[in-house]
Amino acid sequence: MSIALPTRETVTTINADGSRRFIHAATARGWFTTLRTLASIVLIAVYAGLPWININGNPAMFFDIANQQFHLFGLTLVTQDLWLAFFIISGAGFGLFFTTALLGRVWCGWACPQTVFLDIVRRIERWVEGDAPQRRHLDREPWTLGKTLKRGVKNALYAVFALLLAHVFISYFVSLPRLWRMMAAAPFENWSAFLFVFAMAGALWFNFAWFREQFCIVLCPYGRLQSALIDNDSVIIGYDTKRGEPRGKKGTFGAGDCVDCRRCVQVCPTGIDIRQGLQLECIACAACIDACDTVMEKIDRPRGLVRYGSVNGFAGKKTRYIRPRIILYTVLMLIGATVMSFSISTFKPATISLLRMSGAPYFLADGNVRNQFLLRIINKQNRPEVFQIRISGDTPELKSSGTEELVQTAALGEQMRPLVVMIPREKFHGFASVKVQIVSADGKFNAEQTLPFLGPTK
Repeated sequence: MSIALPTRETVTTINADGSRRFIHAATARGWFTTLRTLASIVLIAVYAGLPWININGNPAMFFDIANQQFHLFGLTLVTQDLWLAFFIISGAGFGLFFTTALLGRVWCGWACPQTVFLDIVRRIERWVEGDAPQRRHLDREPWTLGKTLKRGVKNALYAVFALLLAHVFISYFVSLPRLWRMMAAAPFENWSAFLFVFAMAGALWFNFAWFREQFCIVLCPYGRLQSALIDNDSVIIGYDTKRGEPRGKKGTFGAGDCVDCRRCVQVCPTGIDIRQGLQLECIACAACIDACDTVMEKIDRPRGLVRYGSVNGFAGKKTRYIRPRIILYTVLMLIGATVMSFSISTFKPATISLLRMSGAPYFLADGNVRNQFLLRIINKQNRPEVFQIRISGDTPELKSSGTEELVQTAALGEQMRPLVVMIPREKFHGFASVKVQIVSADGKFNAEQTLPFLGPTK
């Protein structure tokens, strides 16, 4: 059965009547496919392995929402430190802009979780149902016992894979030891986590079994952004029209190198024809390059009819790798990296917060103006720490209580205690400030906070 050639005017995965058309991509073999497979193995290993790697007593990446602590490769952040996330997110965004402007949609084809997971899903599909022609034939067959068994086994394997991914994902938020305890307990004992895992697994299964490349075309905003980020000098996957046209069988007089075998279309996971130019659906997976190179070798013609290059390069012009947008994205990345590096270098392993107690803002007693505060000390280290509290102000007669003892804090723990600060009434002139400081036992670091001291106006 012949397959209609895709066009740029319609989405290949939608039939003329509006129904869903499933893409059964043929298996591509070649250098780029091998590299992508190795990259996928590394990325899956990183995703599944980070919760197992301990750094300073915590997983390499652990978002402890319950205790409001976030562990990133040995660095422990609390909610007060989340402003650093701005630099992480903006840096990742500018990094993606830079990569896209320079190398096109290399993220989509080589590192995006959707692509990595779907590569495994397609391997499962080929293992159960066969290669592309066999899968298309199975689609046309009536529902027999054999077809039902194949589809059942395939979807069951999808569900197992989805559950594994969902359990790994939740381990980033509850840690592996707690995850094991949850799995050993009855579902109702951890019903929220239980529902989350199965809801996520259900969404992944739906994506694997039905949605697939529609996510890239319909939902992912990155596919829309590429039109603004890519220019004629960006490195993309393209077809050498000058060399390939006009198409014709080998030996045809005046024909180009393209023999119109459509192998590049058959291996495309989104069903496009790369010979029609860069398109929204292209994820730059390079399957068409491997497919075309294989055909070129068989007919004794040079490889590279479909290859990485820029629009200007395919037109015979010079590709400008250094250009204004590349310089702009580089400068923005460097600024963000510099600010984030400086912020991390000044990062302190303990924080304090000083809150005024509820009730009256101040009290008059025994000839003193008294303010009452609540001091909270958070130890962000994986070991216990002892702190000394010091209070000072712009009034020499300032007195305090609650600072006589050393404060013991547990590893990743916190301590809260009241502080009473007093100034003689005759020495208070309407305004004063109070600085509270904590100093570690070894004196290597300190943290401080200043609040205004309130009292009656003069």
